[in-house]
Amino acid sequence: MFRNLESALGQAVKPARALGGRLRYLSPLPRRFTGAYRSFEEANAAAHKAGRLAGYNHQEVAPVSFDEMCKVAPWDYPVLFWLARLRDEAEGLVDAGGHMGTKFRAFRGLLGLSDSYPWVIYELPEIAEAGRRRAAQEGITQLRFIDDLSAAPALPVFLGSGLMQYLDRPLSSLLSDLPRLPPHLLLNKVSFRRDGKPVVTLERIGNAYVPYQMRDEASFVQDLQRLGYEQIDRWSIPALSHLIDTHPEIGASESAGFYFRLTPRGT
Repeated sequence: MFRNLESALGQAVKPARALGGRLRYLSPLPRRFTGAYRSFEEANAAAHKAGRLAGYNHQEVAPVSFDEMCKVAPWDYPVLFWLARLRDEAEGLVDAGGHMGTKFRAFRGLLGLSDSYPWVIYELPEIAEAGRRRAAQEGITQLRFIDDLSAAPALPVFLGSGLMQYLDRPLSSLLSDLPRLPPHLLLNKVSFRRDGKPVVTLERIGNAYVPYQMRDEASFVQDLQRLGYEQIDRWSIPALSHLIDTHPEIGASESAGFYFRLTPRGT
């Protein structure tokens, strides 16, 4: 009897949660995550249709939370650990999705980076231009900003901290734009669906609504293994688990970080 009651309650709760999420569309309060879509294109179209500023490639988005992002967060420490371990053999990195140099500013003191350490940031054109201006204002000379990954130098470390949820293609496709595959990949704050079914939502960043993808972890890892990468480390980030405000029935996302190393067959 109790099992039947538990099952009945479970069946009733899910539609109730879904209804509650839909009603949040009518709320005047700002939501961080809105909608559930099958693709980046569909999410972007929904943002445009609603008359919103869509996507990340806007000058007005660049300064949002900049000072906060320049601070070291608890989930940064695994990345710092591996960067410190790799520093002697890996001089320089490509920071994909590195904003205006937030991780450079957060990490340089802790890592004791020399002024000659190459730190190349790949970003969307508007964000890259804003980053160049800010670096010039601050007199930071070792930061280089590019918006075409094929123009990146062949550096040994590829850093993607908070990149994957905003990337509209598989990481293997992005890496193929580099002059050669980097020996080391450090990927942080990668968002996954617990049931393995990818979904794209819209994240509110300032006045913009930016497509945000929760991926399937198995497919994500296999994509890199096909290139010849071996997973060396993985860490969970419970603090960055998110619910889509309008679709709570989908369940919370998971967040994780990784260190992958290129094997001889992948070089």
